[in-house]
Amino acid sequence: MSKVKSNIPALVVSGFLGAGKTTLVRGLLQEAQATGQRLAVVSNEFGELGIDEALLSNEHSGGYVELEGGCVCCQLSNELLTTLQDLYERVQPDRVIVETSGVALPFDTLTTFWREPVSTWAGESLAVVVANAEQVLEGRDLAGTFEQQVSSADIVVLNKIDLILPSQISQMEATIHELAPGTPIVQSVNAVVDPEILFPPNPQDIKKRRAVQQTCGSDHVHEKFDSYVLAIDAGVEECVLVERFSALNALRVKGIVQTAAGLRVVQGVGSRIDFVDPPTSFPSHLLGQVVVIRRA
Repeated sequence: MSKVKSNIPALVVSGFLGAGKTTLVRGLLQEAQATGQRLAVVSNEFGELGIDEALLSNEHSGGYVELEGGCVCCQLSNELLTTLQDLYERVQPDRVIVETSGVALPFDTLTTFWREPVSTWAGESLAVVVANAEQVLEGRDLAGTFEQQVSSADIVVLNKIDLILPSQISQMEATIHELAPGTPIVQSVNAVVDPEILFPPNPQDIKKRRAVQQTCGSDHVHEKFDSYVLAIDAGVEECVLVERFSALNALRVKGIVQTAAGLRVVQGVGSRIDFVDPPTSFPSHLLGQVVVIRRA
């Protein structure tokens, strides 16, 4: 009989819409596969299409669960608790990751690890918040949800620094430190971060004073966001899609489409619309479906 594991480190990956959370988690999954570690991942997607699950399909195994249609820091908190316990019993993971939606608050998600029965086996839990350097530079959507996320972080990953000038990075870090004084900042491109930074041997060394952070309960207030699915016909030129998506003034667009140039994952953040290669396999119902997220 195998030994029951305890003191399993946990990581909550949060950040505003389009910051690069799924890319970060994908990298951690690939690293876990390469090193033979068992990684349990719960991903929470805003909306009910399941695109993130498709994007992670080549890396995850039985230790991956996606929770849709709500937020793990409030509406789905009990479901998250049950899911984590099920993964623990079924997978016996070496590490646990919860990827929140882009509108969730990491501190309130962390509190799930302090509830029984998860608290009996979970070790130290940290919140890493991924921040889009280009968004910070533009000063776009920094109030409200973004501010609450960053101020709750134990580590901030300043991602997409390749989209800004090297001379602007210190200014972006200063903006982050205004919201989260003293919080470690890790710079990244394509959300590539050494796992040992995110799962440090002594996490207490980087934990913030949680006593001064917001508490879960009646003070928990979300900004209002809406999501809907936009159907895209096959064979559309990418330049036409860029114009169409840009006109939506959306916070985030994400989906898998058949363009005139072939299959592409479209990812839009603010005014930037990118097309990248899709996963090698994904559910057929996702093709031609793009999730659009806007403020309500």
